[in-house]
Amino acid sequence: MMKIKVWGCRGSLPSPGPENIVYGGNTSCIQIIKDDMCIILDGGSGIQRLGKIISPEIQEIHILLTHLHIDHTMGLGFFQPLYNPNTKVHFWGPATSVEPLLHRLRRYFSPPLFPVRLNELPNHPEIHEVGNSEFTIGPLKFRTSYIGHAGPTLGYRVTDGGKTFVYMPDHEPSLASVDFPNMPEWTSGYDLARDADLLFHDGEYTPDEYKTKIGWGHSSINDAINFGRICEVKKLAVFHHDPLNSDERLEEIYKDAMSQENPAYEVVLCKEGDVYEV
Repeated sequence: MMKIKVWGCRGSLPSPGPENIVYGGNTSCIQIIKDDMCIILDGGSGIQRLGKIISPEIQEIHILLTHLHIDHTMGLGFFQPLYNPNTKVHFWGPATSVEPLLHRLRRYFSPPLFPVRLNELPNHPEIHEVGNSEFTIGPLKFRTSYIGHAGPTLGYRVTDGGKTFVYMPDHEPSLASVDFPNMPEWTSGYDLARDADLLFHDGEYTPDEYKTKIGWGHSSINDAINFGRICEVKKLAVFHHDPLNSDERLEEIYKDAMSQENPAYEVVLCKEGDVYEV
């Protein structure tokens, strides 16, 4: 069994405030808890809080990045284990056709974005480029595929024995589909998410909002529900909440989508601090 803990599920921009107490204001960061391993998906602002509780005795940490938009990397420089010379940190993520992952990370770890350069860290991180890839970390099997979002973006499928967790925080499944959601085999991310026990998926917009944001790389909550349906997932946790939406507004959007789509499987809204067992 693995546990999935949410340290940030907000999209685009941190949005702290009393109106966002329930679902949280930190951007994308997920922790996979399995045995004594430390595996983190994305380095949004939520990773700063996670870094404070990680034991300095931990010798190895894996940070798997879906892509390098600022809301998924903005917390990396404030992740305290990076400054522990006894901790080895591994960065996994996509390159581009013209620039390796190392160079892309150096851009963040440099002025004016950040004062500390990557080569100034006490223990230089190990860089792993992945694309349409398969690899293992301990007993966990990972499969990654490029999915529909602006710039090179990966979805992650994590398998532990017979259980599977899929993470697609930024994904626009209907964009390149001929007839979404009626032709799943032509839908971005379908093969990766198929039959997942738990899927975290982008659901930033209402259907009306999405009409004016086609091509921005994000999904309506209704499309997220339909994507989960065609993939036959057991549970969907809607992720990447719009920074403009309060707790009250998120719950209104969720209720509207549930009444419109009436899904035959479990659908919930991600909350910061939630722990899921898979």
